[in-house]
Amino acid sequence: MTERTVAFLGGGKMGEALISGLIRSGGRTADEIMVTCRRDERARELGGKYGIAATLDNAEAAKWARTLVLMAKPQDIDTLLSQIRAHVSPTTLVISFAAGIRTSFVEKHLPEDVPVVRVMSNVPVMVDEAMSVVAAGRVATDEHLGLAEELLGYVGKVLRLKESHLDAVTATSGSGPAYFFLLAEAMIEACILLGLSRDVATELIIQTMLGSAKMLRDTGKHPVELREMVTSPGGTTIEAIRHLEEAGVRAAFLNAIDAAKKRSEQLAQGGDEDDD
Repeated sequence: MTERTVAFLGGGKMGEALISGLIRSGGRTADEIMVTCRRDERARELGGKYGIAATLDNAEAAKWARTLVLMAKPQDIDTLLSQIRAHVSPTTLVISFAAGIRTSFVEKHLPEDVPVVRVMSNVPVMVDEAMSVVAAGRVATDEHLGLAEELLGYVGKVLRLKESHLDAVTATSGSGPAYFFLLAEAMIEACILLGLSRDVATELIIQTMLGSAKMLRDTGKHPVELREMVTSPGGTTIEAIRHLEEAGVRAAFLNAIDAAKKRSEQLAQGGDEDDD
């Protein structure tokens, strides 16, 4: 087992996206990666596609790798932890992607002093544009966080926060792509209402959103400044914005994201966290 070996316990779309990004970027070679799958067919598919070791045995992967990335669904995490418990030690780093599963829950089901890092990422990992946040468990050090950041940095941007903030992260960047896609869907439908074809509408809105996002990222300007660049006095944009404000769109977003955070707190498994 070398320092760089990584096993992804779960070969779903998110796990595959991380594996693909690591190999494409040169972050890890194929012989430094293993993946576990539930079905033999999926294991053969991923093994053949990326040249990596693939198995149905989580215990085998836990024995082989220095870093374990838990990609299981929250309802399956109990079973997964019981399968790997005997094969991890304080020299193993456990990185958990399981939504709502706190580090204290993972730590409780593993031997004493195994370092655990919790990750909240989002679906743009599939196009190497993820927004990921990492948080340390009780014994995870800066070095452990740095390793998690390194792995995730190949598929997007990474921030380091306290675990007490992760419900807010879940409600914003975690669920955020769905809000964005809903807005895109509404704008495309509006184009169709105005007589444009779906193909034209889709191209118009996707490029408009992409360009706007790049302006936000690259100019460093506040969203209000950029919006004012488009909003001339008495023009079409201000008329549209007036209707959006009258419809309570801003308040709806605030309320929706607050509701998502509260739901994340309800679904969380693990001990209480500090409020700071």
